[in-house]
Amino acid sequence: MKDRPPDPGQRLPNPGFNPAEDGEELSLRPRLLSEFVGQDKLKENLAVYIEAARRRGEHLDHVFLSGPPGLGKTTLAAIVANELGVQFRATSAPALEKPGDLAAILTSIGERNIFFIDEIHRLKPVVEEMLYSAMEDFEIDVVIGQGPGARTIKIPLPPFTLVGATTKTGLVSSPLYSRFGIPMRLDFYEPADIRKIVFRSAGILSVRTEDDAAEMISRCSRGTPRIANRILRRMRDFAQVWGKGIIDMPIVTRGLESLEIDERGLDKLDRETLRTLVEKYAGGPVGSETIAISIGEAVDTLEDVYEPYLIQIGFLKRTPRGRVATDGAWEHLGIKRTTRGDQSILF
Repeated sequence: MKDRPPDPGQRLPNPGFNPAEDGEELSLRPRLLSEFVGQDKLKENLAVYIEAARRRGEHLDHVFLSGPPGLGKTTLAAIVANELGVQFRATSAPALEKPGDLAAILTSIGERNIFFIDEIHRLKPVVEEMLYSAMEDFEIDVVIGQGPGARTIKIPLPPFTLVGATTKTGLVSSPLYSRFGIPMRLDFYEPADIRKIVFRSAGILSVRTEDDAAEMISRCSRGTPRIANRILRRMRDFAQVWGKGIIDMPIVTRGLESLEIDERGLDKLDRETLRTLVEKYAGGPVGSETIAISIGEAVDTLEDVYEPYLIQIGFLKRTPRGRVATDGAWEHLGIKRTTRGDQSILF
């Protein structure tokens, strides 16, 4: 196996250690910015903001994290808390059904602690309005009593940092978005960064991974660390059952076939989406709802999980009239076409 430079935070395999025997598998999430691979400019700026807040002894300004699923938004929020040496409280917007749910959390948060809200675009308006004063003035208004005798009292809060994460920035209201002082967007990872993540995770999982096998896993991971780690875990299973516990090219090739993942990282539903668009609708344009019904999937899942990567690799286009399959999609599916007017003819 070729020599490769050690990755930040990598733990070397220990032949005598079996995570399963230890009772629980170690988390693959990095805990420090130095261990977080990729997103270099974002990390550089975030390190400055954290160090400045730490030197002043103040809370970090509110942070807004956006980007496709699986890129590390929750992990980054936990890293911020760890770097600052404060507590980390996490919830998701759908869990905050009424203002009282939010008030209960905010009144128990310690000074300079991190409060993380996932899927923040799904906050109910009445809950979101309570956040405004909490974020700006570090106080919340609570109504006591009912009817004519009701009164409002202000409850002070210790300065804290709200970290909001979303996959749909456009659905976050302007008043809420404007209150975040540190907006940051995570982009899909480069193959080289995914490869580093694969080696780092393989070290934590104590599984030997050949260079070419890691390269193949990184190419099939859709630029997403969560997918890379998921594939690596499954390859570890295949290597243990089919081979000698080493993830090499024969194991990865056979494993990807079993998982129905092709060389571009497309899974069965990705290909079904493209095939539906090409074979049933002559390449489009066609609406996303129509495609979702055709493949039996929810529209939100299609638009948030599958379409971004298909667009990134140039297989799909979003147009005002609907989705259109590109020439690359036709070629990847092995379907030839000729065009007469607006009609594509399959061969």
